Amino acid sequence: MPIQVFLQRLIAFSPSEISVEDRSVLTDYKWDLLALDGSTADFSTSEGKVIVVNFWATWCPPCVAEMPSLQSLYDHYGDKVDFYFVSAEEAEKLSSFLRKKEYSFPVYRQIEEAPEAIRTNALPTTYVISKNGTIVINKTGAAAWDSEKVYTLLDELISE
Repeated sequence: MPIQVFLQRLIAFSPSEISVEDRSVLTDYKWDLLALDGSTADFSTSEGKVIVVNFWATWCPPCVAEMPSLQSLYDHYGDKVDFYFVSAEEAEKLSSFLRKKEYSFPVYRQIEEAPEAIRTNALPTTYVISKNGTIVINKTGAAAWDSEKVYTLLDELISE
């Protein structure tokens, strides 16, 4: 896996925005998630905010490859953007992975299906959602999330 992760990092590039005419809108924010501490998180509390949702797994090389850039993104925007790192794995496995890698972003376990507009079977998949629910980025596969391009986009979305 370390070689696969290394190769994924080499080929990862900054994700692209969806063209305006091809964007869809998230209208259903009803989605309960389970935090690693056992508490329930209500995705609907993020309605009206800029949101980043990342579906991932510890066993997925492209997921692991993009984690450092997502941690950097979280470090930069954690108080201005709502982040949801969502996995179907057991809490213990996720907690162990986070400790080992020293990641501090918020991880949730999926206990019910995501809203249809952000439902996926591919890992990793990351969505960037504007305050009005427009899905601005829908990226499957590893990406470089700590790029100037992404920072500029998030700054614009935050100031809208």
